[in-house]
Amino acid sequence: MRQSTYLKMGLNMLVHSKLRSWLTIIGIVIGIGSVVGILSLGDAMQEQVQSRLSEMDLTKITISPGYTKASSNMPGPGGMGGTTTDVELTDTDIAALQGLNNISYIEGEISGSVPVIYAAQNATLSITGVDPQVWQYMTTLTTQSGRLLEPSDKYVAVIGSGVASGIYDQDVGVNQVITINGKAVRVVGILSEEGEGDRSIYMPIDGAVTLIDDAENGVYDSISIKAKNEDAVDSLTEDIVDKLMISRHIVSDDDRDFSVSASKSMAESVTEMTSSMTLFLSAIAAVSLLVGAVGIANTMFTSVLEKTKEIGTMKAIGAKNRDILMIFLFNSAMVGLVGGILGDILGACVSTLFPMLGLQMMGGGGSSSIYFAPDLMAMGLVLAVLIGVISGVVPAYRASKLKPVDALRYE
Repeated sequence: MRQSTYLKMGLNMLVHSKLRSWLTIIGIVIGIGSVVGILSLGDAMQEQVQSRLSEMDLTKITISPGYTKASSNMPGPGGMGGTTTDVELTDTDIAALQGLNNISYIEGEISGSVPVIYAAQNATLSITGVDPQVWQYMTTLTTQSGRLLEPSDKYVAVIGSGVASGIYDQDVGVNQVITINGKAVRVVGILSEEGEGDRSIYMPIDGAVTLIDDAENGVYDSISIKAKNEDAVDSLTEDIVDKLMISRHIVSDDDRDFSVSASKSMAESVTEMTSSMTLFLSAIAAVSLLVGAVGIANTMFTSVLEKTKEIGTMKAIGAKNRDILMIFLFNSAMVGLVGGILGDILGACVSTLFPMLGLQMMGGGGSSSIYFAPDLMAMGLVLAVLIGVISGVVPAYRASKLKPVDALRYE
């Protein structure tokens, strides 16, 4: 027989067993739809993570006061579960670290929440005091208007786009004056929307120390370091820990009162976590495919029993074992093909909900989108057909081995 004949007879079997075939196809649709949708989500998550990481400075290392073993890789003062003792970072720590190799820049930062008044409206906002001599070389933030801080600045500020428009009834523009804790401060720059700290205010540390309550000269909430390159981050992090242990007269980790975190380490952890999540979800979706494969096998076994007499008749008029085998394989392949096509469509439809649901929970916002690569859709289709063929091999082989006499006698 020709392949067109196999295709025609296989399609005829599919059409004349509608209910059973479509119940089987539904299993494949759910499995393929789940796999395609989850892999699409995984690709979008990876793309979003890479986009976020591209905005990060992976050469940045941050030193914070307070330490617990659980906080060694966490950002912020003390990290997760950090100590609450009055530990300080001072100019002495910066001086101790300045001699280390692979350091490009180093600065101390202070931060606090203070009242900010503009156009007779008051709001409590976060103020960060930075060293204007090196901050512009260390930050990845960019301005949409105005400029960053310069060494000669004192009572000036760079504000986030959320502060510029969204907090006050009137938009804050460049060269406008805001009142921070009773002191007039001129705005010299507005940060781009895609930058971090959208609702933050950055000031030279000499000016910020006079405006933030409890702030002291030479005492910092954190110390930021920029390594010369990414390859040097790991070794520099170890050198920083060793140097501070010596300078602060600490003899063991149990006595440590500072934490060192690297953006590179956190980025690697996030990437690994995203990959693991995608793999885990894909494994769950694969269970649906297994159920669909069992359904195809069951349908094919039933078809063999129902068509035993027809198989006997076909063999009696000259059909070969190979012909019978190919007819049933084509039938199972078409079940997989139809399931794969509908599964791709289902995966595409379900994935359009991810920007409004899943990606929002990851902080991606509703504007995120899922992109379907042609190879992903093709993979779902090929996988469905492959499952159909594999599931139909044994029933098709059994059908091909039936003896004409036994088949014609079958009741």
